[in-house]
Amino acid sequence: MTHSGDQGQSEGKSIQFHELLNPEQLEAVTFGDGPLLVIAGAGSGKTRTLTHRVAHLVQRGVAPNTILLLSFTRKASQEMLRRASELLDRRCREVAGGTFHSFSNSILRRYSAKIGFPQGFSIMDRSDAEDLIGFIRKALDTTEQGRHLPRKSTLATLFSRAINKNTTLEEIIYEDYPHFGFQIDLINKIWIGYQNRKRELSLLDFDDLLVYFHRLLSENPDVRDRLTTSYTHILVDEYQDTNFIQAEIVSLLAGKNENIMVVGDDAQSIYAFRGANYKNIIEFPNRFPGTRLIKLEENYRSLQPILDLANAVIEPATEKYSKCLFTRRGGGDLPVLVASASENAQSRYVTQEILRLRNEGVALDRIAVLFRASFQAFDLEVELNRAAISYVKVGGFKFTESAHIKDILAHLRIFAAPQDQLSWTRVLLLVEKIGPATALRIYTAVLKEGAGPTGLLSAKLKMKPNAGFDRLKQLIAAMDATPHPISRWGEIVLEYYKPYLETAYDDHPRRLRDLEQLISIMERYDRLDDFLDDMALDPPNDSVANGLAPTDSHRNQLVLSTIHSAKGLEWHTVFIIWALDGRFPSIQAIDNPDTLEEERRLMYVAITRAQQSLHITYPVQIFDRATQSLLYEPSRFLEDAPEALLKRRFFTPH
Repeated sequence: MTHSGDQGQSEGKSIQFHELLNPEQLEAVTFGDGPLLVIAGAGSGKTRTLTHRVAHLVQRGVAPNTILLLSFTRKASQEMLRRASELLDRRCREVAGGTFHSFSNSILRRYSAKIGFPQGFSIMDRSDAEDLIGFIRKALDTTEQGRHLPRKSTLATLFSRAINKNTTLEEIIYEDYPHFGFQIDLINKIWIGYQNRKRELSLLDFDDLLVYFHRLLSENPDVRDRLTTSYTHILVDEYQDTNFIQAEIVSLLAGKNENIMVVGDDAQSIYAFRGANYKNIIEFPNRFPGTRLIKLEENYRSLQPILDLANAVIEPATEKYSKCLFTRRGGGDLPVLVASASENAQSRYVTQEILRLRNEGVALDRIAVLFRASFQAFDLEVELNRAAISYVKVGGFKFTESAHIKDILAHLRIFAAPQDQLSWTRVLLLVEKIGPATALRIYTAVLKEGAGPTGLLSAKLKMKPNAGFDRLKQLIAAMDATPHPISRWGEIVLEYYKPYLETAYDDHPRRLRDLEQLISIMERYDRLDDFLDDMALDPPNDSVANGLAPTDSHRNQLVLSTIHSAKGLEWHTVFIIWALDGRFPSIQAIDNPDTLEEERRLMYVAITRAQQSLHITYPVQIFDRATQSLLYEPSRFLEDAPEALLKRRFFTPH
């Protein structure tokens, strides 16, 4: 095995790599043969390095069609090969590039008989897979126990996570959906039925592409040898996001020559919920003894004060490749850590600063507000609408478009506007055995009483006994008897709504947290009308799919984004909200070392999105309903940072 620099004959124009790259990038690009691990810190030119590596291999005489570039999106691999072609010549377009799934599919098509599909196979998309699961689920849905089985979409998620995390279905259920623990046997039956039915119909889902490709390589040495001879150099992008099966596939493809280059950053591994395993990049040198390790630490995105904080946040991580991001750019203010008197004070601080930045000439689309979970932006959305600041929301779901939020608001609206037929219909249709026709009859009878919502209690209705309808009457009576604050009305409605929530949504624990957040917003309103008016301010209908950069239709709009959707992007100014210990990291994460480490990496990713200015905010004296305790400390990840790295403020609105 050699580790030399340029080898072989080059054709066409000759690239002077030393003029285009920094020393570490140049070392990675001109590396000879054997295993190479490139730890590419945030903003350090990872894509540039991979692109130049492709061009260098072709220039030194490696046949383009023997180079395999694997990435996580087709767009990423196509863009890298396009850039390599512009650097060198069109030969780079002959490099085999694609996603793990697309490459697996192309190989499995050639060898389908060896995996038990002599007539070939068809690929199901997610919708097709859910439909097949639904068909099998329905067959078991006749028993009393089967009536509340997880929905087909939830089952598809469970099955996929078990495969991608290389664990048992039972572990996934107890970890992510413990409320379905009593149905493990039934869920396992559906899982087995799904696997059998796919084979009968010659169908593969997306996860099967990886599973069968791994099996093909593992069980067929002749096929494996043919592929390792065909692809003499393998490059893998974002290696920290690979799962167990993908790491195994990479090892098998590398073969005996081990000309494998992987690029990634363990500090940016934040997709464990999809099955990504950051330990793949940590253990790469153990898989490939003699691995050359190169670290890219020069950052081309952020000013040094931001990088100093990022370095301090990630330093305590238990398993990592130590690195220190730096930039040659001078200047920059310290990141600001702002404690606010309340959640709304936090929202008003962010809104106030955004208006200031806009007045100073910073375009709105160069500013982003980042958060762990979508519901954490609800209160901020209200303030942004009030200030007429246009924004686009990325990741998660929009406040006013969430069915469970709409359901709660409908119960409140019938008190503010008893003639609101849409809200009455929504409320009534939630009651079992009440359909559209009956709902209209009830609404008409209530309106005739002229007593507002309490007209439901006195209206003359000929109906069969209905326990759900009786519960609704009890709710109306309880609300009518309850004085302000209106947040108490929210709590009463939530208690009434919980049984429906638990029946209608498989992810009801998450949605319950959303509704608790809604009630906390209600606590700062004295009048129901004011609260509902603010909730009625419609956010934009646009969104940015899959965390991609905003399109032309989103120009000059502020970006609100989950941190997961923001990975790979950058903005002039970034606000990280809800950096409150118990929220970031979450209370659930604090007792789980692996989850806590992932949340630390999530904070690191959020910080390194900022180019010139960073504001981190948290509200104090937040009551946590789950633990019955007050949360008031900033994120422990920030407490680890030296005092000199942050400018600390307390904000109270005037």
